[in-house]
Amino acid sequence: MAGVFWHLGNWSTEEPKVLGPMDHAFWLGSVIFDGARAIRGTVPDLDLHCRRCVQSARNMRMNPTMTADEIEALCREGVRRMGPDAELYIRPMFFVRRGLGASQPDPDSTEFILSIYDSPLPPPTGFSAITAPFRRPAPDQAPTDAKASALYPNGARAAAWAREHSYEWAVMLDPDGNVAEFSAANLMMVKDGVVFTPKANGTFLAGITRARIMELLRGAGREVREQIVTEQMLQDADEIFATGNFGKVQPCTRYGTHDMQPGPVAAEARRLYFEFAETARIIPRQA
Repeated sequence: MAGVFWHLGNWSTEEPKVLGPMDHAFWLGSVIFDGARAIRGTVPDLDLHCRRCVQSARNMRMNPTMTADEIEALCREGVRRMGPDAELYIRPMFFVRRGLGASQPDPDSTEFILSIYDSPLPPPTGFSAITAPFRRPAPDQAPTDAKASALYPNGARAAAWAREHSYEWAVMLDPDGNVAEFSAANLMMVKDGVVFTPKANGTFLAGITRARIMELLRGAGREVREQIVTEQMLQDADEIFATGNFGKVQPCTRYGTHDMQPGPVAAEARRLYFEFAETARIIPRQA
Protein backbone atom coordinates (compact mmCIF):
# COMPACT_ATOMS: atom_id res chain seq x y z
CA MET A 1 0.00 0.00 0.00
CA ALA A 2 1.13 3.55 -0.65
CA GLY A 3 2.27 5.48 2.39
CA VAL A 4 4.70 7.90 3.96
CA PHE A 5 6.74 7.27 7.09
CA TRP A 6 8.66 9.52 9.49
CA HIS A 7 11.42 8.37 11.84
CA LEU A 8 14.36 10.21 13.38
CA GLY A 9 13.73 13.37 11.40
CA ASN A 10 13.37 11.77 7.96
CA TRP A 11 10.42 11.13 5.64
CA SER A 12 10.37 8.04 3.44
CA THR A 13 7.97 6.22 1.13
CA GLU A 14 9.51 2.92 2.27
CA GLU A 15 8.79 1.34 5.65
CA PRO A 16 11.77 2.00 7.94
CA LYS A 17 13.30 -1.10 9.49
CA VAL A 18 13.64 -0.08 13.12
CA LEU A 19 13.63 -3.13 15.43
CA GLY A 20 15.81 -6.10 16.16
CA PRO A 21 15.21 -9.21 18.27
CA MET A 22 16.83 -7.71 21.38
CA ASP A 23 14.88 -4.45 21.30
CA HIS A 24 12.42 -4.14 24.17
CA ALA A 25 9.48 -3.29 21.92
CA PHE A 26 10.07 -6.35 19.77
CA TRP A 27 10.69 -8.69 22.70
CA LEU A 28 8.26 -7.54 25.39
CA GLY A 29 5.74 -5.36 23.58
CA SER A 30 6.54 -1.93 25.00
CA VAL A 31 4.66 -0.14 22.21
CA ILE A 32 1.75 2.28 22.13
CA PHE A 33 0.01 3.70 19.09
CA ASP A 34 -2.88 5.89 18.15
CA GLY A 35 -5.07 5.81 15.10
CA ALA A 36 -6.50 8.84 13.36
CA ARG A 37 -8.02 9.31 9.93
CA ALA A 38 -7.58 11.60 6.96
CA ILE A 39 -10.66 11.46 4.76
CA ARG A 40 -10.27 13.22 1.41
CA GLY A 41 -8.55 16.23 2.95
CA THR A 42 -10.19 16.26 6.38
CA VAL A 43 -8.52 15.24 9.65
CA PRO A 44 -11.32 15.01 12.26
CA ASP A 45 -10.17 15.12 15.90
CA LEU A 46 -6.52 14.79 14.93
CA ASP A 47 -5.50 16.95 17.89
CA LEU A 48 -7.28 14.63 20.33
CA HIS A 49 -5.62 11.55 18.85
CA CYS A 50 -2.18 13.15 19.16
CA ARG A 51 -2.82 14.10 22.78
CA ARG A 52 -3.96 10.58 23.58
CA CYS A 53 -0.84 9.19 21.92
CA VAL A 54 1.39 11.18 24.27
CA GLN A 55 -0.73 10.32 27.32
CA SER A 56 -0.68 6.62 26.43
CA ALA A 57 3.11 6.75 26.31
CA ARG A 58 3.24 8.36 29.74
CA ASN A 59 0.80 5.81 31.15
CA MET A 60 3.06 3.05 29.85
CA ARG A 61 5.99 4.60 31.77
CA MET A 62 7.62 5.86 28.58
CA ASN A 63 9.29 9.22 28.11
CA PRO A 64 7.57 10.65 25.00
CA THR A 65 10.06 12.40 22.76
CA MET A 66 7.48 14.47 20.83
CA THR A 67 4.73 16.77 22.05
CA ALA A 68 1.16 16.41 20.85
CA ASP A 69 1.48 19.62 18.83
CA GLU A 70 4.65 18.36 17.14
CA ILE A 71 2.98 15.07 16.28
CA GLU A 72 -0.06 16.86 14.88
CA ALA A 73 2.11 19.08 12.67
CA LEU A 74 3.93 16.00 11.30
CA CYS A 75 0.62 14.25 10.64
CA ARG A 76 -0.72 17.23 8.72
CA GLU A 77 2.44 17.37 6.63
CA GLY A 78 2.21 13.67 5.85
CA VAL A 79 -1.45 13.93 4.84
CA ARG A 80 -0.61 16.73 2.41
CA ARG A 81 2.13 14.54 0.92
CA MET A 82 -0.47 11.86 0.16
CA GLY A 83 -2.79 14.16 -1.81
CA PRO A 84 -6.32 15.59 -1.54
CA ASP A 85 -8.37 12.52 -2.47
CA ALA A 86 -6.71 9.94 -0.25
CA GLU A 87 -8.45 8.01 2.51
CA LEU A 88 -5.70 7.41 5.03
CA TYR A 89 -4.91 5.77 8.33
CA ILE A 90 -2.65 7.91 10.54
CA ARG A 91 -0.65 5.88 13.07
CA PRO A 92 1.73 7.68 15.45
CA MET A 93 3.63 5.33 17.75
CA PHE A 94 6.05 5.38 20.65
CA PHE A 95 8.20 2.37 21.41
CA VAL A 96 10.96 1.52 23.85
CA ARG A 97 14.30 0.40 22.53
CA ARG A 98 16.06 -0.85 25.69
CA GLY A 99 15.17 -2.40 29.02
CA LEU A 100 16.29 -1.86 32.59
CA GLY A 101 17.12 -5.46 33.24
CA ALA A 102 15.08 -8.12 31.49
CA SER A 103 11.54 -6.83 31.82
CA GLN A 104 11.38 -3.16 32.79
CA PRO A 105 11.44 -0.71 29.86
CA ASP A 106 13.98 2.10 29.93
CA PRO A 107 11.91 5.30 29.51
CA ASP A 108 14.88 7.22 28.14
CA SER A 109 15.13 4.88 25.14
CA THR A 110 11.67 5.84 23.90
CA GLU A 111 11.44 6.58 20.16
CA PHE A 112 8.69 7.94 17.94
CA ILE A 113 7.62 6.75 14.50
CA LEU A 114 4.75 7.82 12.24
CA SER A 115 3.01 5.87 9.49
CA ILE A 116 0.40 7.39 7.16
CA TYR A 117 -0.94 5.05 4.50
CA ASP A 118 -3.81 4.31 2.12
CA SER A 119 -6.74 2.75 3.96
CA PRO A 120 -10.13 3.17 2.25
CA LEU A 121 -13.16 3.64 4.50
CA PRO A 122 -15.32 0.51 4.52
CA PRO A 123 -18.85 0.99 3.16
CA PRO A 124 -21.66 1.02 5.77
CA THR A 125 -23.19 -2.20 4.48
CA GLY A 126 -23.34 -3.89 7.86
CA PHE A 127 -21.71 -6.78 9.68
CA SER A 128 -22.66 -9.75 11.84
CA ALA A 129 -21.46 -10.23 15.41
CA ILE A 130 -21.56 -12.71 18.26
CA THR A 131 -20.34 -12.59 21.84
CA ALA A 132 -16.95 -14.26 22.13
CA PRO A 133 -15.64 -16.12 25.20
CA PHE A 134 -12.74 -13.68 25.65
CA ARG A 135 -13.20 -10.71 27.98
CA ARG A 136 -11.65 -7.30 28.28
CA PRO A 137 -9.23 -7.16 31.24
CA ALA A 138 -9.75 -5.16 34.40
CA PRO A 139 -7.51 -2.11 34.92
CA ASP A 140 -5.43 -4.00 37.50
CA GLN A 141 -4.79 -6.81 35.01
CA ALA A 142 -3.50 -4.90 31.96
CA PRO A 143 -2.49 -1.35 30.89
CA THR A 144 -6.04 -0.39 29.93
CA ASP A 145 -5.34 3.32 30.47
CA ALA A 146 -3.12 3.31 27.35
CA LYS A 147 -3.70 2.44 23.72
CA ALA A 148 -1.10 -0.26 24.16
CA SER A 149 -0.34 -2.68 21.36
CA ALA A 150 -0.27 -5.50 23.94
CA LEU A 151 -4.04 -5.17 24.45
CA TYR A 152 -4.93 -6.00 20.87
CA PRO A 153 -4.07 -9.72 20.52
CA ASN A 154 -6.95 -10.54 22.87
CA GLY A 155 -9.40 -8.69 20.61
CA ALA A 156 -7.85 -10.35 17.58
CA ARG A 157 -8.42 -13.84 18.96
CA ALA A 158 -12.01 -12.90 19.80
CA ALA A 159 -12.53 -11.76 16.21
CA ALA A 160 -10.93 -14.97 14.92
CA TRP A 161 -13.26 -17.01 17.14
CA ALA A 162 -16.25 -15.13 15.73
CA ARG A 163 -15.16 -15.80 12.14
CA GLU A 164 -14.75 -19.48 12.95
CA HIS A 165 -18.41 -19.42 13.99
CA SER A 166 -19.54 -17.67 10.78
CA TYR A 167 -19.72 -14.14 12.18
CA GLU A 168 -17.62 -11.18 11.14
CA TRP A 169 -17.07 -9.33 14.42
CA ALA A 170 -16.98 -10.24 18.10
CA VAL A 171 -18.72 -8.61 21.04
CA MET A 172 -16.54 -8.69 24.13
CA LEU A 173 -17.70 -8.59 27.75
CA ASP A 174 -16.03 -6.91 30.69
CA PRO A 175 -14.80 -8.82 33.78
CA ASP A 176 -18.31 -8.54 35.34
CA GLY A 177 -19.99 -10.18 32.36
CA ASN A 178 -21.54 -7.02 30.89
CA VAL A 179 -21.03 -5.80 27.34
CA ALA A 180 -17.81 -3.81 26.90
CA GLU A 181 -17.41 -3.24 23.15
CA PHE A 182 -16.78 -4.94 19.84
CA SER A 183 -13.41 -6.58 19.34
CA ALA A 184 -12.02 -3.52 17.53
CA ALA A 185 -14.57 -0.73 18.01
CA ASN A 186 -16.94 0.73 20.55
CA LEU A 187 -20.57 -0.38 20.65
CA MET A 188 -23.84 1.51 20.64
CA MET A 189 -27.39 0.17 20.53
CA VAL A 190 -30.80 1.74 20.09
CA LYS A 191 -34.10 0.88 21.74
CA ASP A 192 -37.25 2.95 21.18
CA GLY A 193 -35.19 5.81 19.81
CA VAL A 194 -32.81 6.01 22.78
CA VAL A 195 -29.10 5.31 22.26
CA PHE A 196 -27.31 3.18 24.85
CA THR A 197 -23.58 2.59 25.11
CA PRO A 198 -21.57 0.74 27.77
CA LYS A 199 -20.42 3.05 30.52
CA ALA A 200 -16.66 3.57 30.48
CA ASN A 201 -15.34 1.52 33.39
CA GLY A 202 -11.64 1.29 32.60
CA THR A 203 -11.79 -2.13 30.96
CA PHE A 204 -12.00 -0.85 27.38
CA LEU A 205 -10.83 2.16 25.41
CA ALA A 206 -13.69 4.67 25.42
CA GLY A 207 -12.80 6.07 22.04
CA ILE A 208 -12.51 9.54 20.59
CA THR A 209 -14.98 8.73 17.80
CA ARG A 210 -17.37 7.30 20.39
CA ALA A 211 -17.28 10.54 22.37
CA ARG A 212 -17.74 12.61 19.21
CA ILE A 213 -20.77 10.58 18.08
CA MET A 214 -22.36 10.89 21.53
CA GLU A 215 -21.86 14.66 21.44
CA LEU A 216 -23.25 14.99 17.91
CA LEU A 217 -26.33 12.85 18.61
CA ARG A 218 -27.08 14.74 21.81
CA GLY A 219 -26.65 18.01 19.93
CA ALA A 220 -29.22 16.80 17.42
CA GLY A 221 -31.71 16.16 20.25
CA ARG A 222 -31.17 12.41 20.59
CA GLU A 223 -31.12 10.88 24.08
CA VAL A 224 -27.85 9.02 24.71
CA ARG A 225 -27.30 6.99 27.88
CA GLU A 226 -24.03 5.58 29.19
CA GLN A 227 -24.93 2.62 31.38
CA ILE A 228 -24.54 -1.11 31.88
CA VAL A 229 -25.46 -2.94 28.67
CA THR A 230 -26.26 -6.66 28.79
CA GLU A 231 -26.30 -9.36 26.15
CA GLN A 232 -30.08 -9.56 26.50
CA MET A 233 -30.34 -5.86 25.66
CA LEU A 234 -28.48 -6.55 22.43
CA GLN A 235 -30.90 -9.36 21.60
CA ASP A 236 -33.81 -6.94 22.07
CA ALA A 237 -32.23 -3.91 20.36
CA ASP A 238 -33.79 -2.07 17.43
CA GLU A 239 -30.31 -1.16 16.15
CA ILE A 240 -26.72 -1.95 17.01
CA PHE A 241 -23.80 -0.09 15.50
CA ALA A 242 -20.07 0.32 15.93
CA THR A 243 -18.13 3.55 16.34
CA GLY A 244 -14.41 3.69 15.84
CA ASN A 245 -11.62 5.34 13.96
CA PHE A 246 -11.29 2.77 11.17
CA GLY A 247 -14.91 2.65 9.98
CA LYS A 248 -16.36 5.63 11.91
CA VAL A 249 -19.98 4.37 12.05
CA GLN A 250 -20.86 0.85 10.90
CA PRO A 251 -24.25 -0.88 11.40
CA CYS A 252 -24.55 -4.38 12.82
CA THR A 253 -27.16 -6.31 10.85
CA ARG A 254 -27.09 -9.53 12.84
CA TYR A 255 -26.23 -10.15 16.47
CA GLY A 256 -26.38 -13.84 17.31
CA THR A 257 -29.79 -14.95 16.06
CA HIS A 258 -31.17 -11.39 16.06
CA ASP A 259 -31.46 -10.01 12.51
CA MET A 260 -31.69 -6.25 11.95
CA GLN A 261 -31.52 -3.78 9.09
CA PRO A 262 -29.18 -0.77 9.03
CA GLY A 263 -31.25 1.69 11.03
CA PRO A 264 -32.03 5.40 10.98
CA VAL A 265 -30.03 6.29 14.10
CA ALA A 266 -26.82 4.76 12.73
CA ALA A 267 -27.44 6.60 9.46
CA GLU A 268 -28.00 9.83 11.39
CA ALA A 269 -24.81 9.31 13.41
CA ARG A 270 -22.81 8.70 10.25
CA ARG A 271 -24.25 11.78 8.50
CA LEU A 272 -23.57 13.98 11.51
CA TYR A 273 -20.03 12.69 11.80
CA PHE A 274 -19.07 13.40 8.21
CA GLU A 275 -20.65 16.83 8.41
CA PHE A 276 -18.46 17.45 11.46
CA ALA A 277 -15.41 16.10 9.62
CA GLU A 278 -15.75 18.89 7.05
CA THR A 279 -14.96 21.40 9.81
CA ALA A 280 -11.52 19.77 10.08
CA ARG A 281 -10.59 20.13 6.40
CA ILE A 282 -6.90 20.93 5.79
CA ILE A 283 -6.84 20.43 2.01
CA PRO A 284 -9.34 22.54 -0.02
CA ARG A 285 -11.81 20.72 -2.19
CA GLN A 286 -10.75 20.58 -5.83
CA ALA A 287 -12.98 22.39 -8.32
